[in-house]
Amino acid sequence: MMRDGYVARWQGREYQASPDGDDIRLYQPEPGEGFEEVRAGRYVRVLPASEIEDLAYVRTTCTWKGQPFIVLGEHDAWLRVEYTGGRWPVAEAMRLEVFDFGVYQGWAPAAEVTDLREQRV
Repeated sequence: MMRDGYVARWQGREYQASPDGDDIRLYQPEPGEGFEEVRAGRYVRVLPASEIEDLAYVRTTCTWKGQPFIVLGEHDAWLRVEYTGGRWPVAEAMRLEVFDFGVYQGWAPAAEVTDLREQRV
């Protein structure tokens, strides 16, 4: 599973999370005590930040064709990646899409990606 977002640990378990001022929203795919359904397969519980054991931003990084990327998502045998090398000529040569000023993204065949790892930032 490729992750790119906040995670929080509460009562020894890790959840997808979203900071909201002095509160933290915890998400899980199944019903649970204190969790409210926000849509099918998505439940949320809001807690004061003081009750959270740990909060971190997790992202998955990789190397593709010798260049550094973060992994934004996956579909079948492809990874949606964002170039983090900061060099326009490299992004252009790799035929990456200009997503925003200085932000270049593309689809990489998962079989060509190396150094896949999760980082807490």
